[in-house]
Amino acid sequence: MSAKPSIFKRIFSTLWKVVNTTRKVILNLFFFGFIALLVVILAGEESPTVEEGSALVLDLSGSVVEQKRQVDPIEAAMKSGKGGQSDGEILLADLLNAIDNAASDKRISAIVLDIGHLRWTGISKLQSIGDALSRFKDSGKPIIAMGNWYGQNQYFLASFADTIYLNPQGSVEIEGLSRYRQYFKSALDKLKIKAHVFRVGTFKSAVEPFMRDDMSEAAKSANRELLQDIWDSYEATVSENRGIKQEDLMLSAERYLSELDKAKGRSSQMAMNLGWVDKLASAEQFRLHMVEQVGKAKEGHSFKQISFYDYQSVIQQFPPVLMHDAVGIIVAKGNILNGHQAAGQIGGESTSALLRKARFDDKVKAVVLRVDSPGGSAFASEQIRQEVLALKEANKPVVVSMGTYAASGGYWISASADYIFATPTTLTGSIGIFGMMTTFEDSLAEIGIHTDGVSTSGWTSFSSTQGISDEVKAIIQRHIERGYQDFISLVSEERGMKPDEVDKIAQGRVWSGKRALDLGLVDELGDLEQAVTKAAELAKLEKFDTKLIEQELSPQELFIQEMFAQAVSYMPQSLSQSSLVEQLLGQVSSIAEEFNAFDDPKGLYLYCDSCN
Repeated sequence: MSAKPSIFKRIFSTLWKVVNTTRKVILNLFFFGFIALLVVILAGEESPTVEEGSALVLDLSGSVVEQKRQVDPIEAAMKSGKGGQSDGEILLADLLNAIDNAASDKRISAIVLDIGHLRWTGISKLQSIGDALSRFKDSGKPIIAMGNWYGQNQYFLASFADTIYLNPQGSVEIEGLSRYRQYFKSALDKLKIKAHVFRVGTFKSAVEPFMRDDMSEAAKSANRELLQDIWDSYEATVSENRGIKQEDLMLSAERYLSELDKAKGRSSQMAMNLGWVDKLASAEQFRLHMVEQVGKAKEGHSFKQISFYDYQSVIQQFPPVLMHDAVGIIVAKGNILNGHQAAGQIGGESTSALLRKARFDDKVKAVVLRVDSPGGSAFASEQIRQEVLALKEANKPVVVSMGTYAASGGYWISASADYIFATPTTLTGSIGIFGMMTTFEDSLAEIGIHTDGVSTSGWTSFSSTQGISDEVKAIIQRHIERGYQDFISLVSEERGMKPDEVDKIAQGRVWSGKRALDLGLVDELGDLEQAVTKAAELAKLEKFDTKLIEQELSPQELFIQEMFAQAVSYMPQSLSQSSLVEQLLGQVSSIAEEFNAFDDPKGLYLYCDSCN
């Protein structure tokens, strides 16, 4: 028999080689042609410029965050192009820097707040932005807000404006705060799924959905008090900014209907009558008002303006050369997980590495740890706290600045700091611990699936398909109780309180920053700026620089991100927008990823579910 391939096989082999070679050539031509196009775009594009008298348009889309998640550079570029994206992230430090820079920039004559696509952002971050807007107004320049609609978050920022415009067809929606969730106990019973819950803390309600069909009275009481603290702060700020009474802000259903009737059913007119907004104007009317106020742009028909994104590129500076000793700033944002985590999450190993970097940096004399976390792994939390202790042993003071929340594990990594700042609305405390495991032995047996076998010990005979023995349950509960006592002892020692005093305010309960100050859990109310000043004071630094210590992108990642960020503005807008279905799937995916990532080696979690 001939060893040569058949004539048909040789023909098809030759054809495939021709097709495959052609395919490669076409792909390479397309790829290198695309790269060439990008190079032409980058080389030919003029840098943004600021016309004299321009308005800085804060076109904020997405969420304001302490630290951006590390994502694929191309994806990041697509979400950070001109105009922003509703599912993107805006770095709080960038926003504050732009506002403060604009206050002293003679080319900027006003700020326009375009915040209709601003997503959920903690009130503590909104307050920080509001404080920056107040500093801008101190320069004598006006702030104008324009919106087709204002939700609660958007209106909080708009209240700092000198003039609030509203579309005649729009509305202002102020609803207050709430805390609702789904409970699964009956569903789990019907499915014969067993949820084995281990916890210490009356108010540690993260596991209640697996134990009950409703919120416990203890959880209702704690949540009601917490939400009222935050809402009181919201009302006080907005009422003062707008010069209106608090009772004219949060209306009862009866009062709302009465005011709506007075306005003949028009929500926008009702907002005018109540003093929530100053003027009603369509997009065209607003354009004409702004042209009259700041002048017409050299090109196009709009008023003189520069977007937040373009202004960022104009004022962007090279990393400063440290002339003096420095206060290092490390951001710990996200869930606390084990190992090395990308930016936007806290890793036991990766965050510890940043703290070590600060410890061995001779220029860094003190550290501010900016915490914005609901907690997570107990093991990783202790890893990070040990690095805080090592910094203190190296005679480098550590000051914690709490953001939107610093609870459970977020409080654990904060407790040993020399000084703790919180904002009035920071969610903190949640001193408690829990563990949970679901088993499916009964539900599997119902459909005829059974697990059986042998083992050299009783330790290997429990799993999600076999169940848990009473002895193993008792052991796990003992670990949980030990973890809670460790938490109580830690807070007692670091905050100078008696253990029983800590226990009374612990039990997994979440407190506002204002209440936490009264209870002795934090030292002072203030933001990052005050924390940096305090750190310098503790380190006895009269002159100092600040140094952000963070994970860095590789040169290749930075190049790709910058290249696509420039090119994305030339692509159709529809390509960089996501559909409602994609957004919903993204939310479900993020929740699944979050819980899948919880990997504490002992299954013990210091996590504040109420913070989310």
